[in-house]
Amino acid sequence: MVTAAPTSHLHPQHKPLPTEYQTTDKGRAAAEAYYSKEPSTDDTMPSSSKLTLSSTIPILNSPFTMPRLGFGIYQSPRDVCVNSCLTALRAGYRHIDSAQFYRNEAEMGEAVRQAGIPRSEVFLTTKILSAGGSVEKSYQKCADSVKSIDPSENGYVDLFLIHSPNSGSKNRKEMWQALERLVDEKKARSIGVSNFGIGHIEEMKSYAKIWPPQVNQIELHPWCQQREIVDYCNQNKIIIEAYCPLVRNMKAHDETLVSISEKRSKTTGQTLIRYCLQKGWVPLPKSDTPSRIKANADVFGFELDDDDMKRLDGLDQGERGAIVQVVTNS
Repeated sequence: MVTAAPTSHLHPQHKPLPTEYQTTDKGRAAAEAYYSKEPSTDDTMPSSSKLTLSSTIPILNSPFTMPRLGFGIYQSPRDVCVNSCLTALRAGYRHIDSAQFYRNEAEMGEAVRQAGIPRSEVFLTTKILSAGGSVEKSYQKCADSVKSIDPSENGYVDLFLIHSPNSGSKNRKEMWQALERLVDEKKARSIGVSNFGIGHIEEMKSYAKIWPPQVNQIELHPWCQQREIVDYCNQNKIIIEAYCPLVRNMKAHDETLVSISEKRSKTTGQTLIRYCLQKGWVPLPKSDTPSRIKANADVFGFELDDDDMKRLDGLDQGERGAIVQVVTNS
């Protein structure tokens, strides 16, 4: 269930590695301190070793929380998407990630209605890629997305993101102000960005009423760890969502990954998702294959040890490791 966060805002998910393994993750200590200000016995806020499919993470400056595991639907065709989302929901996922660019927002919403799960128990995300030409026009594009996803009288999305910073400063400002209006009108509970670097987020201070953005969704996996923006987001308590956590299966035969997976008797996909969870990221694995959708949710009965994490951390290739894009931090 997507519930209101406890007032303590305890950090629910990250078990930090020993310092010598994480010397570049400078923001992690700050984030850990923030989320650990008060002790708690709330079972919904576990450490990484106690994560479950129902675990959530608190959203900054919000009474709401986000499920720790999401389901991505990029390139999920309309005639397939509803069934894939239904499979995910029946497997226990409660977090689905779409976008205007994906052209399957309505199918995501339809799946929730067909599943018979109360809207309040599912976390739905979409994104705006291109500005409309004015704040009003961008707002209307976003409002139309909300209506297609949740056509009820008081329909809303849980998270609305700017999909990319690539359209320029003027358009980024226009889209952000449109998202802020969505929040004001209760059509979006939280707002954030995707593929934004440090400079893009810092620039927002000059015009944003809501700052920092509550989420930054970026490409993350062992071969593309983007440590500078990860540190920055940790320092500013911005939730980090990881898209392409499975690297589109392009690394399924990597020797290190296979070795760790075989040791744990897990698939390479399960190992990569578990890696993201233990890094403190919110992974968004995508598949239209029912067996893989289910397997990708079965990542809470094991834990990678420090040596596993160190070996996976050692695979980082920086910009070369990206299969979509790395952020620009200038």
